[in-house]
Order: sequence, then structure tokens, then C-alpha cells
Amino acid sequence: MNNTVKRIAVACLAMFALLMVNVNYVQAVKADKYSEDQRNLRNFYERYAVQRGRITAGGKEILAQSRDTGSSEFRFVRQYTDGKLYAHITGFFSPESASGIEAAENKLLDGSSSDLLLRRSIDLFTGEPTKGANVDLTINPRAQKAAYDALRASGKRGALVALNPKTGAILAMVSLPTYDPAELSGTSKKQVFTRYDELAKDKSQPLLNRAIGQTYPPGSTFKVVTAAAYLEDDDSRGPNTTVQAPQRLPLPGTTISLPNYGGAACGAGQVPLVFALEKSCNTPFGSIGMELGYAKMKEQTEKFGMGEQIGVPMSVTQSDFGPEEDKAALAMASIGQRSNRMTPLQMAMIAAGIANKGTVMKPYLVNKITDSKGDSIEDADPQELSEAVSPETAGKLREMMVSVVNNGTANLAQIPGVQVAGKTGTAETSDNRPPHAWFISFAPADDPQIALAVIVESGAANVGAEATGGHTAAPIAKQVMEAVLKN
Repeated sequence: MNNTVKRIAVACLAMFALLMVNVNYVQAVKADKYSEDQRNLRNFYERYAVQRGRITAGGKEILAQSRDTGSSEFRFVRQYTDGKLYAHITGFFSPESASGIEAAENKLLDGSSSDLLLRRSIDLFTGEPTKGANVDLTINPRAQKAAYDALRASGKRGALVALNPKTGAILAMVSLPTYDPAELSGTSKKQVFTRYDELAKDKSQPLLNRAIGQTYPPGSTFKVVTAAAYLEDDDSRGPNTTVQAPQRLPLPGTTISLPNYGGAACGAGQVPLVFALEKSCNTPFGSIGMELGYAKMKEQTEKFGMGEQIGVPMSVTQSDFGPEEDKAALAMASIGQRSNRMTPLQMAMIAAGIANKGTVMKPYLVNKITDSKGDSIEDADPQELSEAVSPETAGKLREMMVSVVNNGTANLAQIPGVQVAGKTGTAETSDNRPPHAWFISFAPADDPQIALAVIVESGAANVGAEATGGHTAAPIAKQVMEAVLKN
């Protein structure tokens, strides 16, 4: 009898042990899988049960908020003001995913962040429903609208990023083509998924945030980086230092040579550095890159923030000067071609670093976070990212970039009564498309309030000898700068 009882007891203990193992396996190991299972309707409904916080710009303009439907299933539904204008900033909040700020600040917006523990505790005590935190952005609505309208008027795809060079605050971020986030933020999975698939398959890639998620050859805008490396290498050099400027630069190890734009001559073959930048000559900067060598050029790019993993808070695709190859490749990379690839944000950071006396500030998009009662949870804390160049070198670069606008290829960026600094760029592509048009700039040059970069994809098409960033991209930049400075 005792043996029978022992066997039963052992069997019971074994079953309890298996039960405990199974419970822990389900709750610990498989919890995420079950939670994310599309058949889990409870989580689906809970996604809309909490009133998500607002996304605002400048503390006033509401970009996204939750509307109370009164429904027992889908209580709160997301609404977007000027959705297409801010789509790549706010992102969308769909039945199973999110993007942009909606994704990057999700735990704050839905109230589940540990930063809101005190607020949740008070609400629990008072019986008030949980509400998410509000996220205020650094975006300047006037600059955003000016950038959107000007870029859209070009009829091309492209992007623009504008920064406050002294803080790193993002004043505008536009990517075209765009989309309506409301179409991806409904409660009908069928409708949302169908529309998402349509947008994802669109060859123009409207879901792509070109400002931070796409790299391009920077073309001649990169010549300011090459100039920076040249000036930093010897502090006795300046805007009037004479550089070699042949009509064609032989590329070592090849049978070809590098011409200037359109095959034109660059002065008399020996010109001041400022003249080479004004006219955007290729041969002097290709020669400078080869003279300095890959290591010094690479180091200078890194001082401007290239290679850093940046979040604004959305993740930013890394820019890259390219691998070490031969002298010919280095010459091409030094004028913004070959494997040299930059995001518009990175090029804006370069302009901002020069504007800010050589110091590059870490770019950021979130200005302030408050709880549902308006109490501050977190304020932006501007941080230095790197010292790209000395203040003296920054001053020399500023002088030359002002000359580019006043006397060179960027005269269409001139603003009456304001000293503007800038650099144009025309970037050849590897897929036989017309060249991209670039422009980087900051203003006022003596007390910069805005620095920016704009790219117009294939924007140098059909304009003959004026197929440069100065013709297409500079006027767009001008309108954005004016919007900020007039404000």
C-alpha cells in the first residue's frame, strides 16, 4: 500500500513540476509571441483603449492627437493635422505597428513609460483614466511649410533638413513624395494593410524618409569638407592660398583625367582657394584630396559626425566617405562622388558645424515632454557632438561660403539685407539618371540662426549650363531661411 501511495505522490509531484515548467514557459518564453499574435484581439482593442498624448510643434500647433470615438472596441483613434506635411516626422500609428515619432516615443505617448509612474499612481488614486504624455517637437511650422511648398513646386523627389546650428534643434524635416498617415492609422486591418502595401510597392518610395533614411553622393557640397581638411592641415593656409587648378587632372593609375564642370577652365590654372570654391572647380579639390591622403580625409569626415550612430530620436542611416582604394578613387571621393554617400541631415550638420564656429551639435527633434496635466517630464538638453574644425578654420570657411553666394554659383540664395553662406552641388548618379541638385547653407553668416541642406533628386535636368544646385536647390533653401529669419 505504501509503495502505491509513493508512486501516486511521485506522479503527482511530476505533474505539478511539468505544470509549473509549462506555466513559466508560456508566461516567460512564449509571452511575446502570444502577445504579438494577430489572433490576440484583446491586445488589439487595448491598443486603442488609452488616449495617446499629443504631438505638437512649437508648443502650440497640434500635429497628432487622439479622438474619443465613444466606441467600446476602438475608444481612441489617431488624427493628424496637415498629415502629408508632417508625415515623415509624426509617422503613423497602425493596428500592429508605428513609425516616426509615434514609434520612437511610443512608451511616452501611450503612458506606459517608467517616467510616467508617478502620474499613473496619482491617476490610479484619483480614479482618472491613464493618458499618454505629450511630445513637443523642435519643428518651426513656418520653416516646415516653406520647405514643403518649395520642394513640392520643383516637381521632383527630394528632402530638406534645417537645424539651429547653436543647439542642434531640427527646425524643418521634409521628404517628398509623402503620404497621409491617417490612411495607415485606422482600425480596419484590411484597409490599412492594403494601403500600406500600395505605398510600399510605389517606386517613388513615399514611405521613405529621405532626410535621414537615404544616402546620396553629395557632389560639390562636399568640397567644404575637403577645404576644411586642407585648412586644418596647415593653419597658415587661408581663402587666398594659391592652389593648382588645371583644366583636367590626370588620375593616377588610369588613362582618364578629371575635368571641371562642363570641361571649363578654372581660372589660369593656379587660383586662390576661395575662387576654386566659388566656381566649384573639380580639379583643385581632387588634387587636394590626393595630397592629404585617405587617412586625413577620413578623419575630417568623422569630425563632422560621419560614422556616428545618431538617433533624433528616429534612427539615422550612417553616412560614409567610402573605403580606402586608390588615388583616383580618393580624388573622386574628395569632390563628393565615387563611394562618398551622405544623408541630407549629415550635410546639414556640416553646414551647422561651420556656422557654429567649428562645433557640431547633436541633432534632436524632441523639445519637451509633458504629462497629461502639462507638468514637465523632460526638456531638451543640447549636446556637443564633436569639434569638426577650429574656430579659426570655421571663420575661413564661412568667409569662402559667403563668397560662393555673393560671387559664385549660389547667387540665387541671396537674401536682401542678410549675409548668406552656402555651397552648391551637382551629384552624378550611377544609374544614368540626371544629376542631383544640392545646396547647403546658413544665415545670417555673422550670427547663424539656421543651417540647412536640400537635395532635389535629378534636379539638375534640362537646364543646360545651369545644371547645378545653385539653379534648383538654392532658391528652395532661400525660402526656408527667409521663413525662419522673418519669424
